[in-house]
Amino acid sequence: MNRKIIQPASFPKPKVKSSAGVLAGNTLYVSGMLAMDAEGKVVGIGDVEAQTRHVLESIRTVVEEAGGQMSNVVHNAIFLKDFAVYAGMNKVYAEYFPDAPPARYCVRADLFKDECLVEISTIAVLD
Repeated sequence: MNRKIIQPASFPKPKVKSSAGVLAGNTLYVSGMLAMDAEGKVVGIGDVEAQTRHVLESIRTVVEEAGGQMSNVVHNAIFLKDFAVYAGMNKVYAEYFPDAPPARYCVRADLFKDECLVEISTIAVLD
């Protein structure tokens, strides 16, 4: 199997054994993305829309680095700290997937940092 690590240069070096993405054949697996900057600080504290936008832009960076685009995304796993922020997350999410949205699920979960409101991991199939 052809396997390639996708680690955009603009991303911080992982502090744990993980890759931003792994391209296996034509399927790209993107790790769970949080709204964190290059220094590991949470972006948009208290603002789920800002955090969702940051997360989806990080996902876009990994997908494009692998040679794809957001229309190649076929599945997203969404983790929310609290379902009270669901509407705000969903509003921004719809901007990124306006037509033929990918399959997804959404669960409530404790996230890596207390200030994080949303985490999304992605699967994309590249042409």
